[in-house]
Amino acid sequence: MPDHPTLGEPAHDSYGRRIDYLRVSLTDRCNMRCVYCMPTVGMQFVPRPELLTNAELICVLQAAAAVGLRKIRLTGGEPLLRPGLVDLVRAIKAIPGIEQIAMTTNALRLDELALPLRQAGLDRVNMSIDSLDPHKFRRMTGGGSLDEVWAGVRAADAAGLHPIKLNAVVVRGMNDDEVVQLAALTQTYPWELRFIEVMPLTGVAGLADAGVISSAELITRVESHFGPLELLSHDPHDPARCYRIPGAAGQIGFISAVTDPFCATCNRMRLTAEGRLHLCLLRDDEVDLRAAVRGGASQAELAQIIRDAVSAKPWGHGLPDGVRPTLRGMSQIGG
Repeated sequence: MPDHPTLGEPAHDSYGRRIDYLRVSLTDRCNMRCVYCMPTVGMQFVPRPELLTNAELICVLQAAAAVGLRKIRLTGGEPLLRPGLVDLVRAIKAIPGIEQIAMTTNALRLDELALPLRQAGLDRVNMSIDSLDPHKFRRMTGGGSLDEVWAGVRAADAAGLHPIKLNAVVVRGMNDDEVVQLAALTQTYPWELRFIEVMPLTGVAGLADAGVISSAELITRVESHFGPLELLSHDPHDPARCYRIPGAAGQIGFISAVTDPFCATCNRMRLTAEGRLHLCLLRDDEVDLRAAVRGGASQAELAQIIRDAVSAKPWGHGLPDGVRPTLRGMSQIGG
């Protein structure tokens, strides 16, 4: 069996979905404590020796590329906290078969890192901005600075990390009164503002049960202010259903993982920071790649493990049947 398998056709799961997108959590730590992501008490972080090293992560990603995973999204926790991040992005970009590297970040450190990351090969970023009110933003994020986030957004824009996408998780009673104000950003800026339903992940399921607002309700709120939205065509694998306010520079996306799931077109897997391949966001199914790497598995063997994991990917989450994930919180699997 060769040590370095050649690039093959993208793997398909048992339902025929082409899986070519891997979300990679670089750390479960974060410099914010968002209410919909981390519980206020009892949060336990993975000891650093249990995290994949940069070399181990590159080894896994080389095998992933060999079975057709072409798009990488770096997540967390907060990926900008990963030591040696710029060099890591450069190494990922050099892997044959990797066509795109994106990142989801809270943007707190992006002011200083946007340009070096762009020069290293990062293609684009999604940034979180749940409120335009500095005090409310601080409450929702456990102390985050809205000014620092805006500095990160401006730096990303200046560095050419396009298209700029801003994520807003809408929680009833917390920031849902700002939906119109957030949507109005797209009238001025050529960005995509994405409204995301709060999800019942470990540690915050109670908040999700009480606070979820459906995308349908959000669309109604936006249209009641701006009038009918223009439905835009989009990649069927993109979870956001996109619209435009007539005459706006940007667009609005609605991600309805809870009330209108998009499992039929799912093309992604997730890798936790300690090397578990997480097969579905809202299920607990996992495959341990760290054990294989540290056990001396060859690249070809790793590739086969990943291909088998793709084949075992569940059809979708079990929320309609009352099945809730219990193993991972949002900060461990990157949303």
